[in-house]
Amino acid sequence: MELTDITDAPSAAAYVKQAGIDNIKLAVTDIDGVMRGKYVNRNKFLSALDKGFGFCDVIFGWDSNDDLYGEDSYTGWNTAFPDAWAHIDPTSCRALPTEQGRSILFLADFANSSAASVCPRALLKRVLERLAQHQMTATAAAEFEFFLFNESPDSVRDKGFQQLQPMTPDNFGYSILRNSTHADLYHELLQMCKDMGMPLEGLHTETGPGVLEGAIEHGDALSAADNAVLFKTFTKVLAQQHGLMATFMAKWSADYPGQSGHLHMSLLRDDGSPVFFEQGKAEGMSDQMRWFIGGQQKLLPELLAMVASSCNSYTRLVPGFWAPTVASWGIDNRTCALRAIPGNAKSQRVEYRIGAADINPYLALSAALGSGIWGMENRIEPTEPHQGDAYSASFADALQLPGTLSEAASRLRASEAARDLFGSAFVDHYAYTREWEDQQQRKAITDWQLKRYFEII
Repeated sequence: MELTDITDAPSAAAYVKQAGIDNIKLAVTDIDGVMRGKYVNRNKFLSALDKGFGFCDVIFGWDSNDDLYGEDSYTGWNTAFPDAWAHIDPTSCRALPTEQGRSILFLADFANSSAASVCPRALLKRVLERLAQHQMTATAAAEFEFFLFNESPDSVRDKGFQQLQPMTPDNFGYSILRNSTHADLYHELLQMCKDMGMPLEGLHTETGPGVLEGAIEHGDALSAADNAVLFKTFTKVLAQQHGLMATFMAKWSADYPGQSGHLHMSLLRDDGSPVFFEQGKAEGMSDQMRWFIGGQQKLLPELLAMVASSCNSYTRLVPGFWAPTVASWGIDNRTCALRAIPGNAKSQRVEYRIGAADINPYLALSAALGSGIWGMENRIEPTEPHQGDAYSASFADALQLPGTLSEAASRLRASEAARDLFGSAFVDHYAYTREWEDQQQRKAITDWQLKRYFEII
């Protein structure tokens, strides 16, 4: 029996017994896209397969630093941090080559519990259920840029995250020299992704010291989001096992462009026919694709907090740094936030280019697909596609993006479309967590402030 034979709870139980696996890793994903989880023994796993398992709901009540949110959070001291009931997705089983076959991993979520309203994976499921009401399904894929450093978790802290040494020096975009010199690491990363069921269709250096880009093969939308979360986590694991560190920050240095986290997506009807492609239409673009883009464009300023979810995200969304600054779209135009990619029935798609590598894939894909579904439902027409450099062009005020996380959270909180798509419980909780995140930043005394004000003011 192979991992690929696992399609339901009975086959998952049979595999674990046959393979003699004593301890299984279970993982859920929090509001910030951080994987949280634990090992359970075989008996506990078999029991949880049938009835689920309790997982402390504090994971939705603290930030990425494990600091507790205030009283307006979904959970807190006032609720006494009870267990939320998590359910294992048997089809999410993955090998763990980083653990030499001693364990396997299953993803779980809270779609069938009281925490469903704030669980990112459950949110994406609800968006896909809405799409299913139109007799459609979605395919998607993520691609991430990330930097590698000759550092460890201890050394970066000893250095105060300053003067870090990249794995390789200088700008070597698409470098055969670099990927040949470090071929062993590249091949190990490629093999790990293949073994974990998230094969890469491309891996190359980007412009900058020690920066790589990995493009994950496309699949159904939920699996694509799962793959994106797993790729980010286990790329870090593999790097640290090799004495390196990987970062998926939106921007780690003012000297280099930010790291992108782009999403590609397309829709299929239940009969397998493409929704976005229509022969004879300009660029092969169907009305549904145009309305899909129209919804994405119109709602992007309102949903930006779900895509640019950290304070650091907004250091990338400035002119001149290879990132869009308005809700623009164009035909095969990489300077726009939304890139319509013409092709044929199999390749016609939309690239959602606003995201950085720091995205929570479940939330970003929920925003991207949800706004597109809303656009089709309401037949929202986009602007004329932009030609040429969108970075330097002028756009209407309605297309301008929020400039800070707190502003984006405020726009999300006020969005009627967001409440319709995602529910008020999610909107209120998530907006609160983003306001909290921005407040933590404003408490900090940065190196820039010290250098600028310490003596002269």
